[in-house]
Amino acid sequence: MARRKFSAEPHAPKYRQVLETLSREILSGKYRPGQKFPSEAALVQQFRTSRITVGRAMRELAQRGLVERVAGSGTYVRDVQAAQDGLVFGLLIPDLGHTEVFEPICRGIAAAPQASRHALLWGHAAADGTPAETQALQLCEQFIRKRVAGVFFAPLETGERVRETNLEIVARLEVARIPIVLLDRCVAPYPDRVTHDLVGIDNRRAGYMAAAHLLSLGVRHLAMVAYAGSAPTVQARIAGFREALLANGVPLERGPVWQLEAITEATVRPMLGHRIEGRGFVCANDRTAGQLMQVLLAMGYRISGDVRIVGIDDVEYASLLPVPLTTVRQPCREIGEAAMAAMLDRIERPGGFVRDILVECSLIVRESCGA
Repeated sequence: MARRKFSAEPHAPKYRQVLETLSREILSGKYRPGQKFPSEAALVQQFRTSRITVGRAMRELAQRGLVERVAGSGTYVRDVQAAQDGLVFGLLIPDLGHTEVFEPICRGIAAAPQASRHALLWGHAAADGTPAETQALQLCEQFIRKRVAGVFFAPLETGERVRETNLEIVARLEVARIPIVLLDRCVAPYPDRVTHDLVGIDNRRAGYMAAAHLLSLGVRHLAMVAYAGSAPTVQARIAGFREALLANGVPLERGPVWQLEAITEATVRPMLGHRIEGRGFVCANDRTAGQLMQVLLAMGYRISGDVRIVGIDDVEYASLLPVPLTTVRQPCREIGEAAMAAMLDRIERPGGFVRDILVECSLIVRESCGA
């Protein structure tokens, strides 16, 4: 019998090579639904490997829903479409309810055209004083015990051990062989990358767009405002802000970045300098922009007559602020839909390339920028 050529990555473990090769053959239609699959003894001969290796690959094929093992009869190929029916996915989003973007993203996941056959397990941090890191790990373990088909994971943003916790969650899901789709941000600091698909926006581009818009309106005293200890997405937005300054010939020292513990009159006053004319602020998100706007109005400044403001996200209340907010729209529903498509594609093609799926963001012009 001719030796089977592996089509999986050659440096992968032997069982993984067998698994990915058989998965592709099933999904490509080489084996018909209901057809009896070759026995483990036959596969041992074809792949010239051990019975343990083949057995492990077969168990994972069954876990993926590609084959069905019938006691006393053998192993049979399942219908690929039926294999993706009725899957249960976990939503591991510790910041759900604390930010304005994740709830619409979750609604987008649930409303995706491919989601109608599947179920979502919602999880959120309880208000009992337990640290968010502990709750996130507990939720991860619940999903592992329930053997969910995949997990949508929005990494923790703040906490004493936030980075370690995010990496621990990913490691536990990897050991359980549960596919992961990351929402909004990676768990590793740039430029490091974990080997899981990520769906979000190009945050650097969002920061660039916001700054370039104010510069195009003649603002030459520009600053970026963010909270200290923010997520990596905010750092990417800051990088985009700085790139826009350089691209428009504005020295970086004329475009300071203020990362504040709180937004109050005491922290805002130093940002205004001696002259208020021609000042503009790019805020890391709409919540920061709204808080800055409230403080400036209380101080007697006019938005946008004295100060111009642009946010990022376009949350639901952005147009309802005292001065409707110009902002870069993060299309949360579309991000959710793309995440569901990415998850189902990852289940169907587990050995495919790892992707950053960036949904297009757009500038929404309202009154706060003075345009």
